[in-house]
Amino acid sequence: MIWFLEGQSSQRDIIQGARDALPPEVKIFASHRDDRPEITAGADISFTEPRGAEERISWVISTARTYGIKVILAGRLGGVFEQARASFEEAGLVLVTGGTSMRTFDLVDDKSRFTAEAERAGLACVPAITATNAEDMFAAYETLSASGEVCVKPAVGIYGQGFWRFKEGADPFRCFADPDARVANFATYMRAYSERATPPAMLVMPYMPGSECSVDMVCEAGRAIAFVARRKTGVHQIFENDGAAVELALKAAEHFQCDGIVNVQTKDDAQGIPHLLEINPRYSGGVGYTREAGVNLAGIFATRRLNLPEPATVWRPDVRVKGVTVAAVVPK
Repeated sequence: MIWFLEGQSSQRDIIQGARDALPPEVKIFASHRDDRPEITAGADISFTEPRGAEERISWVISTARTYGIKVILAGRLGGVFEQARASFEEAGLVLVTGGTSMRTFDLVDDKSRFTAEAERAGLACVPAITATNAEDMFAAYETLSASGEVCVKPAVGIYGQGFWRFKEGADPFRCFADPDARVANFATYMRAYSERATPPAMLVMPYMPGSECSVDMVCEAGRAIAFVARRKTGVHQIFENDGAAVELALKAAEHFQCDGIVNVQTKDDAQGIPHLLEINPRYSGGVGYTREAGVNLAGIFATRRLNLPEPATVWRPDVRVKGVTVAAVVPK
């Protein structure tokens, strides 16, 4: 039996992928801290998780032992569970967090440390200057803007929240009128940043104009077992299973010892050369799209961890996808 703890909203896709690959007698468990039956309904049994971190750890271990669950995949809070790995192992449970130790999380969760480690390892990455105050921010911008456009993102964060591209001559009001464009006037941004008593640490980086590639993969102690790359082309995404971006992502996953269903993101420069953006030691929000490429990543993960036959992979070339919003009936 296998248990998928709270993750992104794509937890629904992960559950479905596992269900399609596992024999019906293998029970799937799922849980979430909030009332989200539209996410967990595909599982055989679902729970509501406690909110406190320490309480959640003891509850997961106790519940897993009660129901005879063998494998547990931590979704959103992999680092929290990784700290308690010894307790899970003592209980005879297989815990999968996204990494093999806290080293993975210490290096990838803080984007400043991730960038420094990637450079040390010789992995091409987007160079960055860390700013922790207005003086740092202005100096970094002055340095990088001499060579081209500049962008910024939080040193710690997910979903691309806090990312802004500084465009010279941009209307100061544009970031309010069209926030989804992620384009800001630097002077406007600086005024807001300077007014914070304790500004958040930000990475100031050269803006790379090439396409972005998001590589979803199943890893075991750093070794990629299966993977699908999604490249954004306008409003659509296309799939890749080889190329420079994929090779870079696989090397990064190995170096940072990723373990589970993880995601590595790259961005091409003006010459089309990929650079690492970040590693997410958890499954991505768009991981469900990869089923359209003929690869059931969740199914491959679940079957391998339970020592069962893997689902067949039949690569589908030239597929283009676009996410759409659908209604889900939520039981009362």
